[in-house]
Amino acid sequence: GPPGNGKTTFAERVGEIVLGEDMWIPYAIDVNGQVIQMFDAINHQVSPNPPTQKLPTGVVQDMRWIAIKRPMIMVGGELTMEVLDLVYDDINKFYEMPIHLKANGGLFLIDDFGRQQVSPVQLLNRWIVPLETRIDFMTLNNGRKIGIPFYVMTIFSTNLDPKDLVDEAFLRRIRHKIEVGNPDVEQFTEIFKIICKIKRVPYDENGLKYLIKKWFIDMDRDFRMVHPRDIVAQMIDIASYLDIPPTMSNKELIDRAAASYFVEL
Repeated sequence: GPPGNGKTTFAERVGEIVLGEDMWIPYAIDVNGQVIQMFDAINHQVSPNPPTQKLPTGVVQDMRWIAIKRPMIMVGGELTMEVLDLVYDDINKFYEMPIHLKANGGLFLIDDFGRQQVSPVQLLNRWIVPLETRIDFMTLNNGRKIGIPFYVMTIFSTNLDPKDLVDEAFLRRIRHKIEVGNPDVEQFTEIFKIICKIKRVPYDENGLKYLIKKWFIDMDRDFRMVHPRDIVAQMIDIASYLDIPPTMSNKELIDRAAASYFVEL
């Protein structure tokens, strides 16, 4: 869908809703003497309440495992093909797990899909088999290939037309497609009321009608779900500078906020 309507936030909330309880992962795995680091202190959050199970008498917790919250890893335009393969640390003599496999058991969000440093076709060709088989094959420095589970909820978020990015074969493998469109005037109004309440800016119906008429209808501009938050924030900043109270009844303040926010391309 179009930019500014909360696709990224929507994807993150989906992950929070559907992902299960915290889980255990090994700090690292050994493949015939080759060490691959699994735990990443940046992308993994240690669980404050590790899942527990009753251990037999005399059996203690295996300290090679760590409990983490289900990972929610997001990448954007910085994504390259190199980070999708094992990275070998020549100094410490171990491999680092690729970013998408660090998301195992959780959510992997590719934001702004189609705006990466590599083409969408390259990325999709890289993932088309793992998405279907749930196994991704990695190659070690000695040439040996290993299969690693790829149990990840993968979400692609884009404001480009999917037909311009991928072919039918790949679209079939993305089972669920959700369009996040522009709000209508009723939804836009409701969002504005909520934002005004949160930001403690007195809401004025006539002020909002003025904003909609002058800066949207007359300008033939689409509503975006992010506009209420940003315009109210702009009003607060300008009002603070002018040392006046921010209010939706001040049409001059509305004009100054909208004029500084919108950029004609």
